[in-house]
Amino acid sequence: MAKKKPLKITETVLRDAHQSLIATRMTTEQMLPIIDKMDKVGFHAVECWGGATFDASLRFLKEDPWERLRKLRAGFKNTKLQMLFRGQNILGYRPYADDVVEYFVQKSIANGIDIIRIFDCLNDLRNLQTAVTASNKEKGHAQVALSYTLGEAYTLEYWVDIAKRIEDMGANSICIKDMAGLLVPTEATRLVKALKEATSLPIELHTHYTSGVAAMTCMKAVEAGCDIIDTAMSPFALGTSQPATEVMVEAFKGTEYDTGLDQNILAEIADYFRPLREQALDSGLMNPKVLGVNIKTLLYQVPGGMLSNMVSQLKEQNAEDKYEEVLKEIPRVRKDLGEPPLVTPSSQIVGTQAVFNVLMGERYKVATKETKDVLLGKYGQTVKPFNPEVVDKVLGEDKKNAITCRYADLLEPELDKIEAEMKQWKQQDEDVLSYALFPQVATDFFKYREAQQKGVDASVADTKNGAYPV
Repeated sequence: MAKKKPLKITETVLRDAHQSLIATRMTTEQMLPIIDKMDKVGFHAVECWGGATFDASLRFLKEDPWERLRKLRAGFKNTKLQMLFRGQNILGYRPYADDVVEYFVQKSIANGIDIIRIFDCLNDLRNLQTAVTASNKEKGHAQVALSYTLGEAYTLEYWVDIAKRIEDMGANSICIKDMAGLLVPTEATRLVKALKEATSLPIELHTHYTSGVAAMTCMKAVEAGCDIIDTAMSPFALGTSQPATEVMVEAFKGTEYDTGLDQNILAEIADYFRPLREQALDSGLMNPKVLGVNIKTLLYQVPGGMLSNMVSQLKEQNAEDKYEEVLKEIPRVRKDLGEPPLVTPSSQIVGTQAVFNVLMGERYKVATKETKDVLLGKYGQTVKPFNPEVVDKVLGEDKKNAITCRYADLLEPELDKIEAEMKQWKQQDEDVLSYALFPQVATDFFKYREAQQKGVDASVADTKNGAYPV
């Protein structure tokens, strides 16, 4: 019999699972009672921070995300905590100067994060190096994620080359980040085998159930040598979330990959989360639509969140009859813009531009600011060159200002300026970083916090209604 190689599991219920299914609305108070039990399971890590949790905590839940992290750290005594980090964009939506990135990494690790998963929406490694170096300096585990996508540029050679470069830049592990559920089982076998041969780093697979193949893809990836998979406790699994933890544990039971995790403890944890799921369904926070299989994801390579965004844009313009036309336009716009992976923020940029192109009856008659920024090189380097005719039409004379270096190299250090701007609100060092990422949202939260401390009845944002972040 082959040598036992137990599979490791990263649990996502406290981050991506509720981000994907209930718009990141799980509160810290809902998390704390089950932490002790989760800590006994023996997970490789629990992903519990980063991604949209930071924004949603401040904006909708009126919670300090740093306080959440400290409470989770205090509860998880035996389990590593993991976060998702958008490279030079940190947890925000614009590139930040290196001093802000370094300080954010330092404070994340100081407050309890062990593993930082770092990705870039264009797979431009220049946008990841600062975060990787900072993580290494703080003795954190820097995991670099490949934003997985399909297209003629994304050959096996492309992924192998990028994996070797990730190893060279000092990363501790590699994650295949399949945010749209595009990785099918046979491709997972090919990809994992190639990455294992090309590098000595552990490989983790993160996929979403959107297209219905995720559990099969995980199984094939593990058989090909994948070391860790991301799963979610069953009440918050499937749909646009991850495969179910208990199911994957059972699938590998008795094999050489047996996780050794106890189904009895997992069942108790699932029992805890089940009422939270029912509550979310009853209140409308969990839309049953996100629980099904959306095969259009594979046909058009459009992530679920991008599809719903596009539908609402068309609804606003009373142009729902243009849906199929826009779907066909998306791959064309993506090609014009250098064939980027479709993940935040590139997915929103490509989708919105496709809607404009169809509604205006002329392609690029109107170009969004973000489309211009992509073509100017502010987001980084794409795998394929831009369509020169589109560059001429959108940028005109401006194209001579295109950026070829790493955009952050043009940014002055900004921490001191940010601190000076918000010093009246500062109660802890971390407040500066909250403000750096979301100035208006953080200021509103600081005002709310001050009112609470003074015992004044501050109006709490309604966390059940309103627009949900994608």
